[in-house]
Amino acid sequence: MKKIICRPARLMTAGLFLMTLVRPAAGCIAQSSPHRSLLALSKTNHTLAIVDPVTLKVVATVPVGTDPHEVIASSDGTKAYVTIYGGGGLHELDEIDLVAAKSLRTIDTRPLFGPHGITFVDGEVWFTAEGSKSVGRYNPATGRLDWSMGTGQNRTHMLYVSPDGKKIYTTNVSSGTVSLLIDTLIQPGKTAPPGARPHEDWTQIVIPVSRGSEGFDVSPDAAELWTAASEDGTISIVNLHARTLAVQLDAKIPGANRLKFTPDGKQVFISSLSSGDLLIYDAASRKEVRRLKIGHGAAGILMDPDGSRAFVACSADNYVAVVDLKTLEVTGHFDVGGVPDGLAWAVRP
Repeated sequence: MKKIICRPARLMTAGLFLMTLVRPAAGCIAQSSPHRSLLALSKTNHTLAIVDPVTLKVVATVPVGTDPHEVIASSDGTKAYVTIYGGGGLHELDEIDLVAAKSLRTIDTRPLFGPHGITFVDGEVWFTAEGSKSVGRYNPATGRLDWSMGTGQNRTHMLYVSPDGKKIYTTNVSSGTVSLLIDTLIQPGKTAPPGARPHEDWTQIVIPVSRGSEGFDVSPDAAELWTAASEDGTISIVNLHARTLAVQLDAKIPGANRLKFTPDGKQVFISSLSSGDLLIYDAASRKEVRRLKIGHGAAGILMDPDGSRAFVACSADNYVAVVDLKTLEVTGHFDVGGVPDGLAWAVRP
């Protein structure tokens, strides 16, 4: 593969709410990224690693901000966006060119502070702003923040946005709640009626779960939302059709950090940052299937869409573990830098 040497550069533009800057990437030597890449953040190195999912080798690293937590790729796989969190006090998204493996710009999210959870839907970047108890949206085409909505809940942290952009789900860690933000006026496949107020016609349903509920996922059939609580180790299951708490399981997962469904929706993986355990639940019976010791502290989880593997960032051990979804055994580890956490896929046509 052709090597790319990243040179420092700087550019400044102004938007309605934000200023964008190119982050210097001095001394960065990288190879061209593959068309399908695994993205992994290192909190210690302040880098985004681009990993070949076949060889599990890092083919490029790109500098990011001082406290990177979550990452997502654009729909075409050419760019990545990284939240720079700072415990709720920072105000930065970093935009990365995944083809050239270099920093493009820093997006100032003020007045929204503490960006953390992030996703890319309908051509836009959606993110939680924990320090501002809000969800925000950034439009890469215009270079502006074009929408936000407050939750009024403490530590609005992780994020799901439906493919049509009409439903937004978040966990509010310190409030012990899940927020369901629903566009009540404009329905999929229909144009906005006269007098529609697209920035205002939303409602919020707040569902009490357990304090410390952080990582969550939505089942592939969009029927349930599962979230695990770090404080009491419970799993809360929300019925998304009834929009109520369906059941709470005493799962005994202290330090529960992230939760993900397998691609077929049959199993649920939960990582523990305090114990380093990976718990595997059967989604139908809601019973524990397996408990794997994969390190001293397990964080971000990423499923391979083909259903073969799961990747778990073991922050305390400075490696990413690979779990076989058929045998439910750890089959290997690879290094992406110190204290790995946020993981994502990038797929180019």
